[in-house]
Amino acid sequence: MAISQAMCTSFKIALLDGEMDFSSNTSQTFKIALYTSSASLDAATTAYTTSNEVANGNGYTTGGNTLTISTNPTNGSSGTTAFLDFTNTVWTNASITARGALIYQTGVGNPAVAVLDFGADKTSTAGDFTVQFPVGDATNAIIRIA
Repeated sequence: MAISQAMCTSFKIALLDGEMDFSSNTSQTFKIALYTSSASLDAATTAYTTSNEVANGNGYTTGGNTLTISTNPTNGSSGTTAFLDFTNTVWTNASITARGALIYQTGVGNPAVAVLDFGADKTSTAGDFTVQFPVGDATNAIIRIA
């Protein structure tokens, strides 16, 4: 089992098919779920799964947190890379150990967007567990299409 950071291939296809909308006026909801080191997530992941997700309780709710888009789809002031970004998300007063995460769209089939690999187990004990997203620009944003 392993978690490999990637933009999911099925997400790229959904973009081309017009099935994903990250605009601020959309009714689509995106979430982030946390996973243990036993999870198997990579570019081939097609949808949210509860398999090896962090257990419900201790400050974590199965299915994860709803994400807020902090940078709507743009290319910034110039350039050819389109990007978007999310606001950091926090599980408060949580006792969690997670190795990675899955960003996904809620709704029919809960399609996967991206897999995040934390590089090692990250733990909080009765405190905040924060997923801090990188700067929302063409070089660093969590979702970039060059």
